Amino acid sequence: MHAYQREFVDLLVRHEAVRFGEFTLKSGRRSPYFINAGQLRTGAAIGGTGRAYAAAMDRAGLPCDLVFGPAYKGVPLAVATAIAASHATRDVPFGFDRKEQKDHGEGGWFVGTPPQDGMRVVVVDDVITSGQSIREAVALLRGAADVAISGVIVAVDRQEKGPSGRRTLVELRDELQVELVPIVSIDELVEDLQQRTVDGKQVLDHQQAERIAAYLAEHGAPA
Repeated sequence: MHAYQREFVDLLVRHEAVRFGEFTLKSGRRSPYFINAGQLRTGAAIGGTGRAYAAAMDRAGLPCDLVFGPAYKGVPLAVATAIAASHATRDVPFGFDRKEQKDHGEGGWFVGTPPQDGMRVVVVDDVITSGQSIREAVALLRGAADVAISGVIVAVDRQEKGPSGRRTLVELRDELQVELVPIVSIDELVEDLQQRTVDGKQVLDHQQAERIAAYLAEHGAPA
């Protein structure tokens, strides 16, 4: 695991953006873990999150002329990623969409830098569940200009099956023909937290790790 991934895992734990126990997902499925990137809502937390996204973008070698965040959760991610990238290796514009088109003032669907012909766009989102928000974002961008979607970066790959029985991330990659880059996978997160403490506390015990393994054996899919 790279340093930026471990730092991101620490952020998730400290801000209770990842929790272990018994949770009911929107689908009605019972899950032994729950990920809510919306908990990363302080200045320090979103700053660290932006650094993780920017590091993942650099590690994946994604060319980028625009960081785009789908409304609403992608908005702070796009801003934070662009700021972090400017401090590290490159100054890139950011933009995001509105949920409803504006018909006055500057108008349109986009806020910040709009997509333009020839741009290479990196989309940032939180966690892939059904992947619908990513599908909509990619369609919106491609419909607005002749852009190339360099890739989509998400916080955590839950590694769960999609409708075809393949991993949702793989389904999206093949359907949209874009690179899908998680900062960490649930396997990486579990392996890391089994081997260490965070701020002196054991976050994940052996029984919890076994429940996650059993859950993924039933509901997960290989990459």
